Amino acid sequence: MLRKLLFQQASTARRLLSAQSIAPLLNKCSVCSYSSSSRSEIPQTNSIEQIEDQPTKTISIDRSGLYNPPEHSHEPSSDSELVKHLKGIIKFRGGPISVAEYMEEVLTNPKAGFYINRDVFGAEGDFITSPEVSQMFGEMVGVWAMCLWEQMGQPKRVNLVELGPGRGTLMADLLRGASKFKHFTESLHIHMVECSPALQKLQHQSLQCMDDDNTSEGVEKRITSTLAGTPVSWHVALEQVPSGLPTIIIAHEFYDALPIHQFQRASHGWCEKMIDVTEDSLFRFVLSPQPTPAALYLMKRCKWAVPEEIKKLNQIEVCPKAMDLTHTLAKRISADGGGALIIDYGLNGVVSDSLQAIRKHKFVDMLDNPGTADLSAYVDFACIRHSAEEASDDVSVHGPITQSEFLGSLGINFRVEALLQNCTDEQAESLRTGYWRLVGEGEGPFWEGPDEQVPIGMGTRYLAMAIVNKKQGIPVPF
Repeated sequence: MLRKLLFQQASTARRLLSAQSIAPLLNKCSVCSYSSSSRSEIPQTNSIEQIEDQPTKTISIDRSGLYNPPEHSHEPSSDSELVKHLKGIIKFRGGPISVAEYMEEVLTNPKAGFYINRDVFGAEGDFITSPEVSQMFGEMVGVWAMCLWEQMGQPKRVNLVELGPGRGTLMADLLRGASKFKHFTESLHIHMVECSPALQKLQHQSLQCMDDDNTSEGVEKRITSTLAGTPVSWHVALEQVPSGLPTIIIAHEFYDALPIHQFQRASHGWCEKMIDVTEDSLFRFVLSPQPTPAALYLMKRCKWAVPEEIKKLNQIEVCPKAMDLTHTLAKRISADGGGALIIDYGLNGVVSDSLQAIRKHKFVDMLDNPGTADLSAYVDFACIRHSAEEASDDVSVHGPITQSEFLGSLGINFRVEALLQNCTDEQAESLRTGYWRLVGEGEGPFWEGPDEQVPIGMGTRYLAMAIVNKKQGIPVPF
């Protein structure tokens, strides 16, 4: 998911900011103060005894205050490779890791990350996303993209970028729906930003791609989607997508998987929640006794919020990568033109305790068997707005509005009626179910099947926001 390792960010921040330099800044903010008095004390009983006037000097050190790890066992361990890796990081650091680093390793570790080597989407996977629910979702996103393209003046060359495309279902439905609008599809170059090799292969299949036989040395292989005759490229990070062309960016259920830092209110101020290992070799949550590099992002988030909003919270989640990504999006849109559409579940305000783990469509303990469940958190749309506006004066932010409002304004009601005219009874039931899941709220009132399969509407849980270049005016349907 286009991520630089959080470890690199944290180590850089630690070099620049010590606990002593952060604490005075935090103390100026009424909601962000720390005390060093809570640090667990290690007995300082080291004594050095030096014997003089001897041919050889001897130094004796009392090690009673040092940590003695248990003796190595040669018994086979039941820990997975990812669990061993996480415990190795904690042991190497000599202390706990942040929730964000744990989350990033669990989701995108190159060897054992949840997203890396498997298909986690759909009924047979761990969760279902809107594109998997109905073709109408991708079609409506395509309508939005075409409307923005027209507002941009119908440029002849456009980068259409999707962040975290999953199976590629959304983009495939978008291209099928837009295939009759040749001027639009002929202007497109599709860029799929995906870090998982397994999902890249699925996306290649979903877009029905053909590889050019021309394999001349030094010439990049051309890949074309036969759905609309558009060229397709894959990248592991947004920074690899070529700049200089108007760009339309789609981020559907992408922000929710970006690693978050959690802070908890304690008697001496806000402390970051960390993850450590117990003596029984189990993962557990602990609180950092000292300011951490992520505290700078907490300070920024507190600055953007009204004091009353912060006072009522005992926990706060901040996502530095969401802030940094939004900054990058806004800068690119400002320079090249275009816009970004962000659809995700979240809040238009500070997010508290939302981090969750889902395995086989059920909520589970996030510390249990890491790497086998998806981790995600609510998206802070207000933070996205502030980050974009801070990055550039040349972009405007619109929304958030509910997914139901977004899809309804783009014509999903007319689309479902048209599809119902020419379908079987089974297809009609599937269309009604998919439609309700996309725009409804709560349980589907029409459902007559098993209670455990009742469709749940996502229409108000999911929000839509657009960031566009100001020259293009207000985007549809905001």
